[in-house]
Amino acid sequence: MAGSMFGAVFPIFAQRNKGVKVPELAFFIAKYFGSGVIIATAFIHLLAPASDALTDPCLTGVITEYDWAEGIALIAIFLLFFIELMAMRFSTFGHDHEHDNESNITLSTEPHLSEQHMLATLKDSAMSRSHSRSHSHTPGDDHLGHTREHNIHETTIHENEPTREDYAAQMTAIFILEFGVIFHSIFVGLTLAVAGKEFNTLYVVLVFHQTFEGLGLGSRLAAMPWPPRKRLTPYFLAVGYGISTPIAMAVGLGLRKTYQPGSQTSLIVNGVFDSISAGILIYTGLVELLAHEFMFSEVMRRAKLTVVLSAFGFMCLGAGLMALLGKWA
Repeated sequence: MAGSMFGAVFPIFAQRNKGVKVPELAFFIAKYFGSGVIIATAFIHLLAPASDALTDPCLTGVITEYDWAEGIALIAIFLLFFIELMAMRFSTFGHDHEHDNESNITLSTEPHLSEQHMLATLKDSAMSRSHSRSHSHTPGDDHLGHTREHNIHETTIHENEPTREDYAAQMTAIFILEFGVIFHSIFVGLTLAVAGKEFNTLYVVLVFHQTFEGLGLGSRLAAMPWPPRKRLTPYFLAVGYGISTPIAMAVGLGLRKTYQPGSQTSLIVNGVFDSISAGILIYTGLVELLAHEFMFSEVMRRAKLTVVLSAFGFMCLGAGLMALLGKWA
């Protein structure tokens, strides 16, 4: 618990209390190192064990007739994308920003309206909007690539303030990440609680595992621009991650006599939930952390090549160390 709590809470505390005098380089390293940890966790510590569990020779029936681990992870990825898509759509259309006449385009299903006609309509509408805008954005200007059109005066005043849709996107990404790591931590605790002779080795490895994973979560929570009335929210999320493993261990100890690690029920339960967690962290890692932090980040596009390569190197280091831990746990 100490490793998980420290890794998740300390980045938030250090970022808000400048008296701690943690250099900015440390936050930079933690952010990208943590991204690598999360991506490696998805593939090495979740998807691979899920596949092993659901293809175990002890299992029989329909579950042996398909690659369920990869299939369940795929379903989780598309489900998360749909959730984020809907969150962004309703946060965008739920307020009073003016976005030209984008909603005035009507795609008719009448037979007389050909595909060429619809494309021409879309093209004309896009051209008219481009002439009416006083400035333009590069794709991916704001967080997660969800660009929004605002006039110059509004942009100048609120340059450093996240828009409502940006905040909704970031909150969606944060809660997806939180759900994924807590889901995984619960089964880490259960596994440790029912471990036998391998307990000592497993314990040491999982301490590093949980600390690194907490660091990845904590660095993201620290980087989030929380509004004043929600300043305590990241601490609650970090503590929730920190206590998830000990609580799961307590449950596992209570079920130690009835929960058999190699039984058909435990193999199916672990395999299914590890697959779900893998899908969550694959989506979060590759979409929210990897693509948008490097390709859609205005800061990264303007940064020196040495900065970009350093961030990539720290991310690879985090993924490499987490993948190495997969040899033992």
